[in-house]
Amino acid sequence: MPDQLLYAMEAGLNGLMAGVMYSLVALGFVLIFKASGIFNYAQGVLALFAALTLVGFQEGQLPFAHLINTVFGTDLHHFGWRLPAIVAIALAAGVMVLLAIVIERYVLKHLVNQPPIILFMATIGMAYFLEGLGDIMWGADIKTLDVGLPQGINETVESVTGSLLGYGFFIDNLDIVASVVAALLVLTLTLFSQYSKQGRALRAVADDHQAALSVGISLRFIWVLVWSIAGFVALVAGIMWGSKSGVQFSLSLIALKALPVLMLGGFTSIPGAIVGGLIIGMGEKLFEFTVSSSWFGDIFGFTLGATENWFAYVLALLFLVFRPQGLFGERIIERV
Repeated sequence: MPDQLLYAMEAGLNGLMAGVMYSLVALGFVLIFKASGIFNYAQGVLALFAALTLVGFQEGQLPFAHLINTVFGTDLHHFGWRLPAIVAIALAAGVMVLLAIVIERYVLKHLVNQPPIILFMATIGMAYFLEGLGDIMWGADIKTLDVGLPQGINETVESVTGSLLGYGFFIDNLDIVASVVAALLVLTLTLFSQYSKQGRALRAVADDHQAALSVGISLRFIWVLVWSIAGFVALVAGIMWGSKSGVQFSLSLIALKALPVLMLGGFTSIPGAIVGGLIIGMGEKLFEFTVSSSWFGDIFGFTLGATENWFAYVLALLFLVFRPQGLFGERIIERV
């Protein structure tokens, strides 16, 4: 088998793994959109805030240490203990539920039946607030997140592909774990959305707030529920991305890559978030490999680099032109 084909297969497989990571963020956007009909700009910051909180709990860091030390002239930074990963994850999940309650009580409750643009602007405000709160609480330095997930090359995949193809593929163990977690999340959330009473109520709230209220659906409970689930999904995404590249404030920018994922898969489809992520992840890796290869330069006389920064958005633009609802999104027909 030609070497270039083997390299392309490895790039495509790694792209699929990267696509799963994008999909984990996109899932949170889909959940909020299904419950309120708005694009939650704060979802990427939720992943950052969840990861910062997890690291803070795990390392026994004192929240607001910098502010406390400045006001009182102390030099306190840590409590002097470390928490096991599972305990820290449980506490961080509890913080995300508490955050969902606060968001519903002090933001969403006052915006019932407001135009979607008002709700969207509210999520922009929440994004900047949470990013600043995370900075004040836990500091802006890059943090290492270790919850015991396996990392490094998967020797089984390398040996199997090496024996079958004569070339061992490099696949990260963390990417494989993320794929399994994403598959379980999609299955659970799909079943919840389609077959549970709360899932049907969630779709009713997205269609019409007043109609949902008129049939006895608690709008406040549904919003707390869906923001709690979105917070948990953000925590999972924060764990995966934080374990891979460290917990840093650029983590919030992964929301920008999740946007073309949603355009491809559809804003209302949970499976679509995964499929869109896989298409984006594999597409950008294969495109980068193709246009930067020597044979491409020999044919066209030039090569391109750093295409991963813009390929997803160009692909999303094409989908907006020819299929604006995405692959799995619901077609919206308005009669006037």
